[in-house]
Order: sequence, then structure tokens, then C-alpha cells
Amino acid sequence: MIRRVILFLVLNFTALALGSIFTTDGVASDWYQELNKAPWTPPGWVFGAAWSLIMIAFAIYMAYLVPKVNSLKILIGLYAIQWVLNVSWNPIFFFHREAGIGLISISLLTLVVGYFLFQYKNTLGVKSVFILPYFIWLILATSLNAYIVAYN
Repeated sequence: MIRRVILFLVLNFTALALGSIFTTDGVASDWYQELNKAPWTPPGWVFGAAWSLIMIAFAIYMAYLVPKVNSLKILIGLYAIQWVLNVSWNPIFFFHREAGIGLISISLLTLVVGYFLFQYKNTLGVKSVFILPYFIWLILATSLNAYIVAYN
């Protein structure tokens, strides 16, 4: 169990590190600062704290799930899709400044994480709570992205 948690921590935080390459300059850019953002947009520090806690919880979730699934190949495929979508949103949104394509990307990510939650809830039972922060945060993040698309 500990080895699986460590593996998924490394994978999850690698995704965050890759995404952050595009976030730091992007958040400070005139383009982002001048966007009309949703009134419910949290302060900047919340994003780093939230993502760190989410990726820890998601690593635990995945560590519990791996030995219980019927098809490890499908699970790893879903995880890989989630990983790519997670990493890709930052350069799409902040580097390329494509809020509309970013909305598509984050919506797909939300659907994939929702699929994890609902597909495997009976497999993990109460341990499914470990994916809830990710799913809830993505709903919030998707709404923030959608607001930017709608009002800019």
C-alpha cells in the first residue's frame, strides 16, 4: 500500500510541477490580470494548497483502488487520460490563452474524475471519499473557466 501511495504521489506531483511551469507567469500576466473573473474566484494561495491536498487524497484513492479492480489496464488508461488532461489545462489556458479550449479540457477532466468516482464507488465504498475533493474542486475550477469564457 505504501509503495502504491508513493508511486501515485510522484505521478500526481509531477503533473502539478509540469502544470505549474505555465501557471506562475500566466497568473502574473496582464492577460490574466485583466480578465473579468468570477466573483467566487478564490485567492491565489488557495489554488496551490487545494491542489496539494487533492493530489495527496487522489494518490491514496488510487493506491486503494489498484488492487481491487478487475482490469488494471483500463484503470491505468483512465489514470493516464486524467493525467494528460490535468497537465494540459495550464499551457492551454495560461500559455496559449485559449480559455475556450481550456474549458473543453477541464470539462473532460471533470468527466473523467466523475467517472472514477461513480464507476468505482461500490468497489471502494467509503474510501471513495478520497476522490471527492478532486471532483468538487474540478466543478469549481470548471465554473471559473466557464465564467471567463462567458464574460471576456
